[in-house]
Amino acid sequence: MTRYGMAIDLRICISCNSCTVACKAEHGTQPGVFWGKVLEQESGHYPKVTRLFVPVLCNHCTDAPCVKVCPSGASYTRDDGLVLIDYQKCVGCKACIAACPYDARTFVEEQKYYFPNTPIPYGVEELKGAVGVVQKCNLCVHRLDKGEVPACTEVCPTSCRVFGNIDNESSELGQLMKRERCVQLLESKGTNPNVYYILLKERNPE
Repeated sequence: MTRYGMAIDLRICISCNSCTVACKAEHGTQPGVFWGKVLEQESGHYPKVTRLFVPVLCNHCTDAPCVKVCPSGASYTRDDGLVLIDYQKCVGCKACIAACPYDARTFVEEQKYYFPNTPIPYGVEELKGAVGVVQKCNLCVHRLDKGEVPACTEVCPTSCRVFGNIDNESSELGQLMKRERCVQLLESKGTNPNVYYILLKERNPE
């Protein structure tokens, strides 16, 4: 059985935001909507100052609270662990936004463009007409179904993202998770995310 997941090595993330841009280009999200982004935190005092970069996205939780509260069944979990949204069923109630502890979902009230009446990028139809609904990262499900990796993983110049089947111990991801201490964000929430992080040794995941 396949259970998709990702590990992100914060030791080598350089906050280039290639993942952020690739995500917008791949899905054609509108201005102000980011399915993935990079958070930054600075700590310490001169001359010992440290900056931490944390790429965040939908965690595709095993015990997803967004799925539990969705009244229409629009939010659902596939057999491979992906948490997806059926825009045809979404009623825009925003219950899933309130339930998500990772701030990973955005309500899109109306369609907007970077330039008047000009969808960007050209030819990307994934979100056409998806208004009055909640949107979020789907781990590039259309790419996965073709045997490819998510766009954010493909473009990362430092390869800080490793994507694969968590349940396959012989895969690159499986080997990484056995070799390194991988932690989940907000583990105390009990959502059991399928996105893991390798931390700077002096950092705490929460």
